[in-house]
Amino acid sequence: MALSIGRSTQDLSRRDLSRRRDLSAPWRHIDLVLVVATVALAAMGTLMVFSATKGSGDVADTTYLKRELLWMVVGLGAMAGVALFDYRRLLDWVWPIYGLSLLALVLVVSPLGQRSKGAQAWFGFGAFQLQPAEFAKLALIIALAALLSAYEGHVDLRRLGILLGVAGAPMLLIMLQPDLGMVLIFLAVLMVMLLVGGVRGRYLLALLLIGVVATFGVLNSSVLKQYQKDRLTAFINPANDTQGATYNVNQSQTAIGAGGVAGQGLFNGRQTQLRFVPEQQTDFIFTVVGEELGFVGASVVLGLYATILWRVWRAAALARDRFGQLLCAGVLAFFLFQVFENVGMAMGIMPVTGIPLPFLSYGGTSIVTSFIGVGLVLSVHMRRFR
Repeated sequence: MALSIGRSTQDLSRRDLSRRRDLSAPWRHIDLVLVVATVALAAMGTLMVFSATKGSGDVADTTYLKRELLWMVVGLGAMAGVALFDYRRLLDWVWPIYGLSLLALVLVVSPLGQRSKGAQAWFGFGAFQLQPAEFAKLALIIALAALLSAYEGHVDLRRLGILLGVAGAPMLLIMLQPDLGMVLIFLAVLMVMLLVGGVRGRYLLALLLIGVVATFGVLNSSVLKQYQKDRLTAFINPANDTQGATYNVNQSQTAIGAGGVAGQGLFNGRQTQLRFVPEQQTDFIFTVVGEELGFVGASVVLGLYATILWRVWRAAALARDRFGQLLCAGVLAFFLFQVFENVGMAMGIMPVTGIPLPFLSYGGTSIVTSFIGVGLVLSVHMRRFR
């Protein structure tokens, strides 16, 4: 009996030691570079939001700071939870997730939704707002990744129609809000995932042409208000701006230019502290970076974004399966497009669309979904040997 118990104890010890030495264990493959870059960027975002909203009085207004910190904690928790979850199990929940996202988009344009700044795109919960289109963005990535991985690179016209239908449903609902900026993000995600998913080049070219025609159609229709159209088109020819649509961009460029090389110092930016730049804690948060931290600070921020994009690309390249690769491609698409559009908007070379800057712009839903996107990439990277 004693000998049997001794052997059992030894067997358990060997199994425990084997598990500790298991080189394929997911926790051994956390992408620390991606995690550190994400947390560093989020920390800078919190600081920039505080600078943009604290006011110029003796007593700082910490309302936005407290909310931002709360959303950061929620986002970090969501990122950790998603990273620990095996992304392959999402295949069992693809359509419930997608269906719930569509239901939320339907409800937000009903009387349950809250209108703000010309769009009915939020649910209001006291002092907090929830934007379902942000979560729909992730739902679309998961749905397209599931379909394209199942098609294994063989996408004929019928399958392409299914993919376009899956992507088109949320985009049509978002246009009812209306929010053209979010639709553009969806289009970027769709095109990149179709490209990575093996859709033929001629199909992609046809879709691109259709997208251009549709965009011009929307701009010449009654879907958008006139001031929204002015914001989107004023950057092309600012001299013809008769509605004051370039005011935000002019103030943004002035703030960034005033920063010079080293910036005017944290909390010392004149444009920022006197709030000359509208929406400077959300759409134009990059102006705070440019004015107060200068070219050096802006380069650090862009360098952190470049690091995140590189690690997401690397995770896609190392993914164990097609589903994981496509998930990473979708996350890469929305990060890349949002950074390019938002920074370009602040510098006056892209239209003003209201697209937030991931991890920097104030806004709870955007912050949480950005962290979840990183969590999906971490989940894929951590399980590339299993």
